[in-house]
Amino acid sequence: MKNLNTIIQGDCIAELKNFPDDSIDLIFADPPYNMQLENALYRPNNTKVDGVSDEWDKFPSFVEYDEFCAAWLFECRRILKGTGSIWVSGTYHNIFRIGAVMLDLGFWILNDVIWHKTNPMPNFLGTRFTNATETLLWCSKGKNYKKYTFNYKMMKQYNAHKQMTSVWQIGLCIGAERLKKADGKKLHAAQKPEELLKRIILSTSAQGDLVLDPFFGTGTTGAVAKKLKRNFIGIEKDYKYIAFAKTRIDGIKDFLPEAEWLEEAKGKRVKVPFALLVKEHFIDEGETLYSLKRYNATAFVCADGQLRHGNRTGSIHKMGAFIQETLSCNGWKFWYIARGGGLIRLDDVRTEYLKGGSG
Repeated sequence: MKNLNTIIQGDCIAELKNFPDDSIDLIFADPPYNMQLENALYRPNNTKVDGVSDEWDKFPSFVEYDEFCAAWLFECRRILKGTGSIWVSGTYHNIFRIGAVMLDLGFWILNDVIWHKTNPMPNFLGTRFTNATETLLWCSKGKNYKKYTFNYKMMKQYNAHKQMTSVWQIGLCIGAERLKKADGKKLHAAQKPEELLKRIILSTSAQGDLVLDPFFGTGTTGAVAKKLKRNFIGIEKDYKYIAFAKTRIDGIKDFLPEAEWLEEAKGKRVKVPFALLVKEHFIDEGETLYSLKRYNATAFVCADGQLRHGNRTGSIHKMGAFIQETLSCNGWKFWYIARGGGLIRLDDVRTEYLKGGSG
């Protein structure tokens, strides 16, 4: 594996070929958009708009652009781990072509996330709607790769405990975050805001994972990866951008608070015997447990953590199975207990115990 937390100067397709198979946890790619701009754009006051007019964004034809995308995406899929995923950013100029290429290569689209720019550049000519969005394709390595990293609960926490949608309202990169040249003009025409990369890296990687950006530019991916305690590797052709990116990343001394957030492993819970909750008086001997109304059953908690229902005793699981007339039962989800003027599931009581709450 390449040295971690480094920037490789070179052509991305050639450099990607040097990476071993199944070696990268997360890829973010912001490739040339092939904007197809034919003429300079001016504001109503005749000042020139500083848009994307760099040579790296120009391709002779759609065919050559498609071939370029197929080449770097092929290598990305090869080096991506089965548990990893890739994000590709684009506009209406290129994202539909890239999406087709990705599907042809075997990637599987998980979401198309819409970046809604809260401060978009106006349409100065008044000939179209103001373009206020970009699209990010979030893809797994393939349809059968089901164990990709997705920190659902973490992002819900990040979004004020509401399920995060696929529309992200984030402003363009401006102010102190925007890197400038000596003349005060922006260094890179397409510098992405850190908030965008923060959501991508936080949602689809874990602390210590390796994040790759094959179009590194001014190093936003590396900067956010470092702040979130992830490793990174960037590939960039232009040494001018690399120099600024290195200075930017080397200057980061503090981590973001979210760097310490850990996603609870799916399908796994710390084992807590029901008897332990009784022993530590989180649930008291003699308390009543309730089933859902359809069963209308109650049971009483015994000192040893067993339940008594009628003339029968057994575990929370066995008594739940008996009442439902089934072979097995998850008693944590079947039984409810009175708390705070209402009924809550035993599973929630266990969660509070694990958090160190009071019974």
